[in-house]
Amino acid sequence: MATSAYSIKDLEQLTGIKAHTLRIWEKRYQVVTPKRTPTNIRYYSDEDLKKLLNVSILNRHGFKISNIANLPNEQLCEKIININNKSFNTDSKIESLVVAMIEMDEDKFEKDLANLIINLGFEETFTQVLMPLFEKIGILWQIGTIVPGQEHFISNLIRQKMIVAIDGIVAQENPNPKQKFILYLPDGELHEIGLLFYSYIIQKMGHKVIYLGQMVPYSDLIKIAEAQNPDGFVSFVSSSLAFDETKKHITTLASQFHDKKILLSGHQFKTNDIDLPPNAKVITSASELKQEIQAI
Repeated sequence: MATSAYSIKDLEQLTGIKAHTLRIWEKRYQVVTPKRTPTNIRYYSDEDLKKLLNVSILNRHGFKISNIANLPNEQLCEKIININNKSFNTDSKIESLVVAMIEMDEDKFEKDLANLIINLGFEETFTQVLMPLFEKIGILWQIGTIVPGQEHFISNLIRQKMIVAIDGIVAQENPNPKQKFILYLPDGELHEIGLLFYSYIIQKMGHKVIYLGQMVPYSDLIKIAEAQNPDGFVSFVSSSLAFDETKKHITTLASQFHDKKILLSGHQFKTNDIDLPPNAKVITSASELKQEIQAI
């Protein structure tokens, strides 16, 4: 795999350490040594990023930079393991998971994630740690420093955990569910982590979920909805549809099922202001999802 090249602004976004502080650490403690392009532009490697993520975790927990700047990676990791066993600082957990993703270290990722779920519970782990983790992954995508395999590595591990959590609810399924919801991704949409989480939340509330998953053709969605008569629909739209297609999809669905609630989330609704029909609503969190469902 080719080594990534990060600017100091990239490192600031990914580690939370201000660029000014990074420069001081470089000059005073030689915590990392940037390389230079043929045109004398400074850049940093994957190893620099991993070290700074580890150093930032320790520094946040009270370790003086002068004492940790030049520690070997083995000792840095040992200290972080000790912290992880004692503390649940979410920023540190997110950074630890980012390091596991970059290193493709499944054992480390599984151990850290399992530890979080045991101590915080699945719902809090997702909202406090995994959602911010995906935001960091998004930054890595934007600056072109991770490959699809790294993102898929993390997504598949998280997906496995979510399915296990959902299976645990289904095993205790309410024989008399309150309401019924169809959950789906539009045709062309593949990113289902958020939809799986909403499936977990809705079923945990005692409602029935008809989970259609990825890339559902509109004609299939309509046939299933007519047969099942749900109380509402829940969907995510990230980037599979153009803005105009997204608006047309929602308007058509809302018109055809004017008496049903349509709850929408995803990147499209963060970056575009869509004039929604009265029975459609954008939600941005699990708490908003709960409120909307309770109001139906």
